[in-house]
This record gives sequence, C-alpha cells and structure tokens, in this order.
Amino acid sequence: MADKCADAISGFFYIHNTITLKEQVMAIEVKGVSVETDENGYLVNLEDWNDDVAVKLAEGEEIEMTQEHWDLVKFLRNYYAEYQIAPAVKVLTKAMATEKGMDKKAASEFLYGLFPKGPALQACKIAGLPKPTGCV
Repeated sequence: MADKCADAISGFFYIHNTITLKEQVMAIEVKGVSVETDENGYLVNLEDWNDDVAVKLAEGEEIEMTQEHWDLVKFLRNYYAEYQIAPAVKVLTKAMATEKGMDKKAASEFLYGLFPKGPALQACKIAGLPKPTGCV
C-alpha cells in the first residue's frame, strides 16, 4: 500500500513538474542569444542577466532606461545579493525617500513614475530578479 502511494505521489510530481516547465518556459532574443523567461517575462536563470538583457526586458515593459532606472536596478540587484529576496514596494519606497530626501508619498510617486505598472514588479523583472513575493 505504501509503495503504491509513493508511486502515485512520485508520478504526480513528475507529471506536475513536466507540465509546469512546458507551460512556463519562453524566451527573448538578445544580441543573437536566446534567454529563457517564464510566462510573465521574468528570467528563468538569474545568471543570464546583463545590461543588454535589462534593456530588452525594459523594451517589453515599454520603458526607456534612464540613469534613474539604472540606479534603481542596481539597488535591487545589490539588495537581492545581500538578502536573497527581492524587496517589497515599502522597502523600495523607504530607500528612495532616504536617498532622494523625499517623504514617502513623493518617493512612491517617483517610483511609479519610473515603473507605472508597479515598481516592484517591473523593476525586479528588468533587474533580472524573481517576481517579488506578495505581488500578484
């Protein structure tokens, strides 16, 4: 009985993982190189990220990268390297408020001006990081 359960569970995980991988893997082309993304456009392999990949991902988000965009991308990548998690919008807002000498509302408006579909979602995608937890 236990063996049948183990086989059923093992079979389920195999089928589930196979379906999940087939549905999720997509790709973008950057300078003749195929870079895998998930169905939401986030990099599958974080090591594939570079400035050219960031520009391509930004184009997909209809964002033209400025120095302010690059500064935020650098902040996100440094934060991820230190904590192994993408920061929440509150963390981004607080960091931007501190760095720019703004109140939190002004910092939030600034961030949404850079990344109108959501600073955590769009900025993390362009920075080559996983989708932040808590983002829909």
